[in-house]
Amino acid sequence: MEVDCSTVTRIKPSLRLPVRAALTAGALLLATGSVLVAQTGEKPLFVERAAQWGIDFVHTNGMSGKFYYPEIMGGGGGLVDYDGDGDLDVYLVQGGSLRPDGAGETAGVEAGSQAVRDRLFRNDPVPGSPDGSAPFTPRFVDVTDASGIAGIDYGTGIAAGDVDGDGWTDLYVTEYGPNKLWRNRGDGTFEDVTAAAGVEDPRWSTAATFVDVDRDGRLDLFEVAYVVVDLAANPRCFTASSRRDYCGPADFKPLPDRLWHNRTERPGAVTFEDVSNSSGIGREPGPGLGVLAADLDGDGWTDLYVTNDGAANFLWHNLGGAGKGGIAFEDDALLSGVALNRDGEPEGSMGVDAGDFDADGDLDLFMTHIKGETNTLYVNDGGGLFSDRTVEKGLGAPSFPYTGFGTAWFDYDNDGWLDLLVLNGEVRTIEPLAREGDPFPFEQRNQLYRNLGGKRFEEVTGRAGPAFDLTEVSRGAAFGDVDDDGAVDALVVNLNGPARLLVNRAAGDTPWLGLVFRDGAGGAAPLGTRIEVDRRGAPTLIRRVRADGSFASAADPRVVVGLGEAPLSEVRLRWPDGKERHLRGLQTGRWWVVPEPEKRTER
Repeated sequence: MEVDCSTVTRIKPSLRLPVRAALTAGALLLATGSVLVAQTGEKPLFVERAAQWGIDFVHTNGMSGKFYYPEIMGGGGGLVDYDGDGDLDVYLVQGGSLRPDGAGETAGVEAGSQAVRDRLFRNDPVPGSPDGSAPFTPRFVDVTDASGIAGIDYGTGIAAGDVDGDGWTDLYVTEYGPNKLWRNRGDGTFEDVTAAAGVEDPRWSTAATFVDVDRDGRLDLFEVAYVVVDLAANPRCFTASSRRDYCGPADFKPLPDRLWHNRTERPGAVTFEDVSNSSGIGREPGPGLGVLAADLDGDGWTDLYVTNDGAANFLWHNLGGAGKGGIAFEDDALLSGVALNRDGEPEGSMGVDAGDFDADGDLDLFMTHIKGETNTLYVNDGGGLFSDRTVEKGLGAPSFPYTGFGTAWFDYDNDGWLDLLVLNGEVRTIEPLAREGDPFPFEQRNQLYRNLGGKRFEEVTGRAGPAFDLTEVSRGAAFGDVDDDGAVDALVVNLNGPARLLVNRAAGDTPWLGLVFRDGAGGAAPLGTRIEVDRRGAPTLIRRVRADGSFASAADPRVVVGLGEAPLSEVRLRWPDGKERHLRGLQTGRWWVVPEPEKRTER
């Protein structure tokens, strides 16, 4: 069906602001940015705004001196609109301290301490921005206590989605120890429904994603597990210079992943059924770190891709389109070319994302690896068969000296081509730093790559801004347009360090289109929706509604489409259940709300 712009709702910037008390000093929030520009002589592509906008979170890993393995791996964060007011809030997963008698929990940490717990920040924005680049200036307020979230366990990652269809975004937090499912009550508070929902898991889980694997309209839960770590039997590993160091995944037993089928019948009564073994997924263990849910072969059914650390990756092909009946998956990673690199070797895979970087209509894969392996780009041939094109596309040599974690395809300059941000931080001691007395010698800088028309990538880290001069131990990255200016920003979680908010200033006035998808309840986004954007005289752009990928983090499910200089022609949408719509007449430079096809109304 073809419809015009009257079927979607434009979001007016003045209406996006919650009706709350006016905040002061908004005009001072960007002062530091102007100083940095003057020092470098060139406008930075990104400016760092976490502390200035109220995000005072500092991650702690517990650094016991005993080199417990979880200390070097966590943590993630999320950009989620938990209160449904149209702007992005922030959830940050905390670590803590570990000791053998804690049985996998954050032993010895005072409950309720702001310093060692998960934190939820509500966005209370100030109208306008000092430089006129955005409709509002975000201002984050810590509402952890009021929310009812008692995140005091040793956390790793987060997934976000509406599990009971009430229109509010719920949260699943992975832990070294029991995970937590926090149901959003819709009044600003959450309740722990983990046990009642049947999704308890005491193992060490890393990443998770909500995904409708059987297209029944309910979000199922896929959880990636890592390895078995017994703190009381902590192995001892060393550097080449005989310095005590963290061990690696090969020193521990890998764990199988889990898939829970959503059986919820009404809002508030969340129920899942464990179908890990019956679906085929739970039969094969692997040291999993990253996950994404995407239709990689174009058959209309969502597949699951898992990055394994030092072992062959999994591509769980969804057999729903093959008429197998029930929920069934098979691992097609080896046959599809995404289990091993071009040399036939497994790699230390961490973060992952899927996107159509070459604008040929299919989803390609990019994932981060440990130092000495390079990151890897798998190019899709259109039918779900992939080839390793890392070197040819210019992504090999620049990544060789780094250990990558969080990452995403995103069009930072809105020219229509998907670029890459890669977060780096070592997992093994950097000897020169240790010799200098660095108490946490794992710091590296992050990297930004620009897509040159789908042909190659160039590293532009040197032009990205002072935030990219920092050397930290970065892990999770959540992506989304925090200030609604049509440019995608990045929330960065640093291990044993402060969170960073990289605000995009590179897109300028380049045309863009913003799409906010709503389900039947008017709330959370229908994850997995495919978007095709036609432009006159330019390639069609493929985007998707998602909240996963990267590393242990939850992204903004809203979609920003950079259009470059080509005029917008038509937008085609395909929901996970097969419904399709065509949109014409959408004005660029604006956000539009797109409800379900049968629910579309003009406001």
